[in-house]
Amino acid sequence: MPLHQYAYFALFSQHTSADAMTSQLGITPDEVTVRGSRVTEPAVVPVDHSWMVVCRDLGLRVDEQIGRILDRLQPHTDRISDLTRDLANTGGGAVLNVVRYFNDTDQARPGAADAPSLFGWHLDRKVLDFLSATGAELGVDEYDMTEDEDAR
Repeated sequence: MPLHQYAYFALFSQHTSADAMTSQLGITPDEVTVRGSRVTEPAVVPVDHSWMVVCRDLGLRVDEQIGRILDRLQPHTDRISDLTRDLANTGGGAVLNVVRYFNDTDQARPGAADAPSLFGWHLDRKVLDFLSATGAELGVDEYDMTEDEDAR
């Protein structure tokens, strides 16, 4: 079963821009979004500003992707915690999010059948301590990309 997955840590706010978060943290994000509106036409515009450190490395289990993210963020835990508290006062916060697409044939790669299983993953004490220290939530989004039989 083809599987495409990635993980990211994000700080989000309706009031504090990603540039302001970068200035306060002294860490350059991999991705940002700029708050707009909930209008979905012609394209979805985010309802929050967000600052993200992302791991999209193929062939890694989720816990390995999270480990790479934490390797970058843990030296800055105190600053992230301070910023998360400030953001929480205005409806923002932090999240470690996992996104997985099952049966994603568009993302299938040659040799994937020989690759190690990516289905199992866990959060170790290091990750749980970081989430607790920063006040971050854990989100897991999983999508079944199997074609609907009725759609054929």
